[in-house]
Amino acid sequence: MSRRSALRSFAGLGALALGAAACGPGDELTSSAPSSSGSGAKASGRRFGAEWDSHTRTFMSWPALESVWFEDLPAVRADIARVARAVAEYEAVVLMARPEQVDAAQSACGSQVEVIPLEVDDLWARDIVPVFVEESDGRLLGVDFNFNGWGDKQEHRNDAQVGRLLLKKYDIARSKAPLVAEGGSFETDGEGTLLVTESSVVNKNRNPGKTRDRIEAELKSTLGVEKVLWLAGVRGQDITDAHVDSLVRFTAPGVVLVDQAFPGSPPDVWSRSADQARSVLKKATDARGKRLEVIDLPQPDLDRITGTGDDFVSTYANFYVANGAVFMPRFGDTRADDRAKGILQDHFPTRDIVPVKIDTIAGGGGGIHCSTHDQPGKPAA
Repeated sequence: MSRRSALRSFAGLGALALGAAACGPGDELTSSAPSSSGSGAKASGRRFGAEWDSHTRTFMSWPALESVWFEDLPAVRADIARVARAVAEYEAVVLMARPEQVDAAQSACGSQVEVIPLEVDDLWARDIVPVFVEESDGRLLGVDFNFNGWGDKQEHRNDAQVGRLLLKKYDIARSKAPLVAEGGSFETDGEGTLLVTESSVVNKNRNPGKTRDRIEAELKSTLGVEKVLWLAGVRGQDITDAHVDSLVRFTAPGVVLVDQAFPGSPPDVWSRSADQARSVLKKATDARGKRLEVIDLPQPDLDRITGTGDDFVSTYANFYVANGAVFMPRFGDTRADDRAKGILQDHFPTRDIVPVKIDTIAGGGGGIHCSTHDQPGKPAA
């Protein structure tokens, strides 16, 4: 997830102190993750499930900040409403919106989407909603990763509080993580393997003074994973420092799709990052000792897409797996869109593959996965 446009917005703010990122000691903490090393799931008893597991609902967020989106705010809201309506055909959708914006959001999204009043700043639900894990006794736990605006790059005073407030509303136990990260930082197979870009987590703008080994131990104990596969990523070129969810995605245990630049495109930091990830993954084994099957997911031709802008993120890897469906971007290069749809259908044969036009979200550097966050569990009645 790239969101380079937000970097421009941040620069215009003059590097102000943009709000508290982590909760203070007065917050109610129902469960606190240990920070000592351990053997992942065996140590903590937790399970970080795969996205293709059953969902109770999908959380989304209504963008509020003109200081980020400027004249594109109405268009990006239209994109968010389009995604919310599409997902709501398959599972419950809860969209968070500032109280004074609830009526407008409800009108845009329709009656199938539940809009709740909750102060938010931007649309990136993947990063601000807690990461859900299952405790050994079956309880659902929301891990709050102390959102700090991707290293204080964007206003986030309200988004930093979403984890605590949302979990309280839904009566879900909360664990305050011992490190700073975002939901888009993580990709899991649901069987103990975690993919992470080093650039987005082992970074002084999130976790100053912490080594990769220490962060790995904290991830294992916090999420209940057994093996972390580190990819280099890209530092300082986008607001997220190159989240994994636009680069590599699991489609099943032992199977990953890797973003691939359009054939003939000149090499850049993003294609070199994908090449590095591909090389690592082809040599890697998962938590069960299984070699990974690595499959390319080619991008569209930028000369044929309908979206515009230097910050446009044209990866198909930022798809979202919901109950009964997979939601992918429709970029307007018909041949590439159909090819990506076919690849996803091959890997999710029992689900509908639903293309959604998201040109403004993509122009802002994000995708469908960035704007959605699944709550695992039985589907809502």
